Amino acid sequence: MAIKPAHILGMNARYKYTKKNPYSAKKYGFSKLKTKELLRKYKILTAAVFHTFETLSDLDNINWETIPVPFVIKPASGSAGKGILVIISKNPDKLEWQTSDGVIITDTELNLHIGNILDGEFSTWGSTHRAIVEEMISTHPDLIKYSFKGTPDIRVIVFNSVPVMAMTRIPTKESKGKANLDQGALGLGIDMATGTTTFGVNGKSGIISKFPGTKKNVSGIQIPEWNSILETAVKASEAAGYVFMGADLFIHPDKGPMIVELNGYPGLSIQLCNKAGLKKRLERVEGLEIRDAKHGVKISQALFAHNLTVTANIEKGIQVIPTKPEITIFDDNNKGHLTNALVNTSRYRSAISEKYAQQLGILDIDDLLWRQQESIEGKVPVVEVKFKLKNKKQKTAMVVIKKLNKSKHKIELGRMDLQGFLVGDIEKDRNQGQNL
Repeated sequence: MAIKPAHILGMNARYKYTKKNPYSAKKYGFSKLKTKELLRKYKILTAAVFHTFETLSDLDNINWETIPVPFVIKPASGSAGKGILVIISKNPDKLEWQTSDGVIITDTELNLHIGNILDGEFSTWGSTHRAIVEEMISTHPDLIKYSFKGTPDIRVIVFNSVPVMAMTRIPTKESKGKANLDQGALGLGIDMATGTTTFGVNGKSGIISKFPGTKKNVSGIQIPEWNSILETAVKASEAAGYVFMGADLFIHPDKGPMIVELNGYPGLSIQLCNKAGLKKRLERVEGLEIRDAKHGVKISQALFAHNLTVTANIEKGIQVIPTKPEITIFDDNNKGHLTNALVNTSRYRSAISEKYAQQLGILDIDDLLWRQQESIEGKVPVVEVKFKLKNKKQKTAMVVIKKLNKSKHKIELGRMDLQGFLVGDIEKDRNQGQNL
């Protein structure tokens, strides 16, 4: 599947979205310390800070032996992983520590690295340079087998309080245990609906389907705490006042998602490992009215579900359904109701009768995703609907229309919800088979 050129967001086009960010938000992208202060204020989890350095004289107040291992040293205003030193263990008998890439360093060398940060060697912005020593978040047990020494992170692009695209960056031996694509980490695209990985890139160049040197697929990995990750990213964007940004997160094994940093100028290679263009997705959510983080996540998962899981189901066996299938639809209390539907392949998104949606209790404000322009009825609601067709239970977004109120069928199934099925008149096919 190739990315359509018209859907790609380039560096120049990105400016259209970055300029929407107010000046008050931009300071958080330039300072990790300001970001941490903000997150603590809004009770959004982030890694604990053990020590900060503003001048070389601050080195007089540090006793490296008291810093809990593992820990990370980083510039407060760096980018692209520059200047980050990950310490994973300490020699109990000497003033020696081991880095994530296996190098042994002393306290003198730790001090020298802090000095280089304060000299601005690794900083991207500003003339005042500071260094941070913070806790290292260990890898979630579900992801340990995929990562080399370091901790994978999750990048989520948020626009208008809707998560529009995500990837996980997996540390490798080449990246020396750091989750940074510039240094050779792997980038895996993530299906917004399910939180499973889809495609992959090696560094910033090569497209991959397997982990290098193994037979492990890069697709189909379930990212833990997925909905919580997306909600945390949206809450952070709203707290900082960002309209468009990238949120980087770790998944703490016990505490859940933690914000690493916020970036008002997120990189665009995320499009490669998702095989999808950001431009098209951004256009689809611009102007939508978002109530809160949960609502933003619902919209994301309705709009940007990937069909990878559907493809997997097809490989297990194609199911045939009639043009008027019986489906189970679930009401607001999650109780199932049998009803007749009509397959309408001229419609992309499925539709539900307005009166039937009201009867099911799914037409209130909590279920409303957005309003969509219909040619005859004008702007109509789009709501979240759960239903089961054959043995496949799915959650989708359906258009609510009055036209179906007087129809025998209260649901029209569109192409979006028919992936993985063949449509045909089963009784007719069976009778024709008997006559042969």
